[in-house]
Amino acid sequence: MCAASPSLLEPAQLATYERDGFLVLERFVDPAECRTLIERAAGWVRDFDAERHRSIFTTHEQTRRSDEYFLTSGDAVRCFFEEEAFDAAGRLRGPKELSINKIGHALHDLDPVFDRFSRRPALAALASDLGLRAPRLIQSMYIFKQPHIGGEVRLHQDATFLYTEPLTVVGLWFALEDATLENGCMWALPGGHRLGLKQRFVRAAAGGTRFDTLDPTPLPDEGLVPLEAPAGTLVILHGLCPHKSGANRSADSRHAYAVHLIDGEAHYPPDNWLQRSPAMPLRGF
Repeated sequence: MCAASPSLLEPAQLATYERDGFLVLERFVDPAECRTLIERAAGWVRDFDAERHRSIFTTHEQTRRSDEYFLTSGDAVRCFFEEEAFDAAGRLRGPKELSINKIGHALHDLDPVFDRFSRRPALAALASDLGLRAPRLIQSMYIFKQPHIGGEVRLHQDATFLYTEPLTVVGLWFALEDATLENGCMWALPGGHRLGLKQRFVRAAAGGTRFDTLDPTPLPDEGLVPLEAPAGTLVILHGLCPHKSGANRSADSRHAYAVHLIDGEAHYPPDNWLQRSPAMPLRGF
């Protein structure tokens, strides 16, 4: 268990989070820190071999075309392309740096810049406020939401992908650039975290992955509210809160960085899609 951290959230903010399942904190990150992460991500893309690895990230498939490159990314840093990055002949439509969907999933452990950002004392205090007794950083993603081809992220719950018993996952989503209605900001369902978990995304015994249905009642796609977020904003997401983002058809990118936390005292099943080598155990703050 980590040492107790000073409280960060006011009682009214905690009440809002408990009521809505999400909380928006503007000006949480200094603009200079946003630029530092943007520049560091650009370095990863420059070094990425786009000819060797052509894995595409999409949320549109019920049974994901999960390749080994994706499935072994839990303790690595990998780049994944936008679904619309390639033409019919398999060639990139545009430059590499405008074709990547995201970088995942262990930037917080393997890159010193993202490590420092992800393990700042304020986030340790936040994890304590949210009731995580032994917080562990399990996944990180740098999300580009590229101009004109930034893909839609369909309505989902983070606990579908990072399931624990009991459910403990919390998402921390940082706007590194302004997130607007035009460039694909996030949308969330107030109170939707009380609907229960609908699905789990697991590794299939025969290889690849599948969605297991826990509750066939679909997530409602009505009543969602847009979470427009100026650069530097932190959005906290309960693991059961339904959220999505639209496609980006504008000329402006919408860079963001997300870290997911779980409680190390909870059980993390071996059939969860994201797994790590024993050589890289989960760490906290």
